[in-house]
Amino acid sequence: MIHPTSIISPTAELGTDVTIGPYCVIGEGVAIGDRCVLHSHVVIEGPCKIGADNEFFAFAAIGGRTQDLKYIGEPTYLEIGDHNVFRENSTVHRGTHAEIPTRIGNHNLFLCYAHVAHDCQVGNHVIMSNNGTLAGHVEVGDYAIVSGLTAVHQFCRIGEHSITGGCSKIVQDIPPYMIVDGNPASTRGLNQVGLQRRGFSEDDIRALKSAYKKLFLKKDQNMSIALSSLKATAAASNLHVADLIAFVENSPRGVTR
Repeated sequence: MIHPTSIISPTAELGTDVTIGPYCVIGEGVAIGDRCVLHSHVVIEGPCKIGADNEFFAFAAIGGRTQDLKYIGEPTYLEIGDHNVFRENSTVHRGTHAEIPTRIGNHNLFLCYAHVAHDCQVGNHVIMSNNGTLAGHVEVGDYAIVSGLTAVHQFCRIGEHSITGGCSKIVQDIPPYMIVDGNPASTRGLNQVGLQRRGFSEDDIRALKSAYKKLFLKKDQNMSIALSSLKATAAASNLHVADLIAFVENSPRGVTR
C-alpha cells in the first residue's frame, strides 16, 4: 500500500506488505523489508538496509549523511534489523566510512527526537527515550535504557541492562547492570528493578550488588585496587559479574563511577 503523494526512487527495494503513507520520501539504495510501516512524512536515505516489521512515525529521518566533518563523500551505510519502532522526529545517520556501517539490532524503541549518530552500534531491546542523543561511535548493549535528554559523548560504551537518569551527561563508559545519573554522571546503584523484570535470579542480583559495592561505592578508591578486591570474592565466579569485570578492564575511556 503506497500513498500516491509519496516519492520512491526506482532503485529502492520494497518487501511484501509494506505500507507507505502520505508524503514519504525513499531515496536511492534503500531496501525495506517485509511488513514495514511508514506512517507519513518519513524520509529514508540510502545506502540503507532495513529488516522486517519496522515502524516509522511522522518526520522520522533515517539514513541521512553523517555529520562527521571527516566524511569525504564515499558511499557509507546503515543497517537496521527487525521489529524496531522509530517515533516522531527520530534521526539515524549512516556511517562515516564504508568499512563500518551504523548498525541497529532488533526490537528497539526510539522515542521522539531520539538521535543515533554515525557509526553507532546499537544492540537489541534498547529503549531511547525522548531527546536521548548518541554521538558518533557509541556502542549500546542489549536491554539498555537511555532516558530522556541524556547526551552520550562519542566513543562511549553503554553496558547491557543499564539505565541512565533523565538529563544525564555521559562522558565515560556506563557499566552494565547499573543505574547512572547526573551531570556529570556517576554510578548510583544496581539496576535491580530492571534485572528483576528481565528474569535475573536472586543469586545473580545478590552477586551484582556485591560487585557494585566493591567497584563503585568508594569512588575515591583506585579502580585497579577495587577490581582486585572484587576478584578475591565469591561473587567474581558469577557469569554476570565476570562480564562486568571484563567490561571495566576493557574500557578505553574508563567507566562512570
